[in-house]
Amino acid sequence: KLVLHAAGPFSATAAAMLDACLHCGAHYLDLSGEMAVIEQVVRRDAAARARRIMLMPATGFDVVASDCLAAHVAARLPSATSLALGFSGLRLMTRGSAKTIVENEGIFVRRNGAIVAVTPGSIERDFDFGAGPRRALNVTWGDVASAYYTTGIPNVEVYFEATPMLRSVLAASRFLGPMLRTDASQAMLKLWAELLPAGPTDAERSAQRTAIVAEARDAHGGRAAARLHAPEPYSFTALSAAAIAQRALAGDVEIGFQTPARVYGPDLALAFDGVTREDLA
Repeated sequence: KLVLHAAGPFSATAAAMLDACLHCGAHYLDLSGEMAVIEQVVRRDAAARARRIMLMPATGFDVVASDCLAAHVAARLPSATSLALGFSGLRLMTRGSAKTIVENEGIFVRRNGAIVAVTPGSIERDFDFGAGPRRALNVTWGDVASAYYTTGIPNVEVYFEATPMLRSVLAASRFLGPMLRTDASQAMLKLWAELLPAGPTDAERSAQRTAIVAEARDAHGGRAAARLHAPEPYSFTALSAAAIAQRALAGDVEIGFQTPARVYGPDLALAFDGVTREDLA
């Protein structure tokens, strides 16, 4: 009845699994946080509706936690025309995540509904993750795709807290990007990724916390912002993906391409242990 697809990088596996689900009439869920893969699933909407199945990518930390926060601020400011999401605490990396990052082809934002490329490291801003303003850098993240479909807000940007490592990665992408995307470089980087652990240890997961800030603005100076604190992303992913799969198996689905907060509401994330949300002045 349903597939929860967890075999990343999803750029290499999502198309085949989508074909299989459409062929068999099974609902499709995945753990992808890849913008391009989410957009690939969007293009299967008509086929899914014909087969009466739901396609819901990104049922893990990316994008459930941020999707719920985006939906929350959008509900507080229905006139919003721009949305900025900031993340802090994403320090653990696994083999699968590294392979996905290696395939990244640049930094993208959404402008007037369209996904466009921007220069790596060229956009910065501050977010208060709970201990005062911290600098953050623009990145490509699944919400550049999904938040638009959840909220209808046409301008979306995603940021990570500006750690020294992130600044170095963006600088390398800016000046060495074409070279890093050659076949030889991609093969070398993926071999490096194979040396990373398959997942964080229990101790690493329990010691880590994350924070997300969402800020919506409209054309008249209106603003709505909120902050969400959550467990480490891999732990959150296990909770959210299993919960959504259980609801879908019980018949709580909407046919076609869907996003988590659009179907299950902005409070979905609050059902998981360790998740809190607060509105910001």
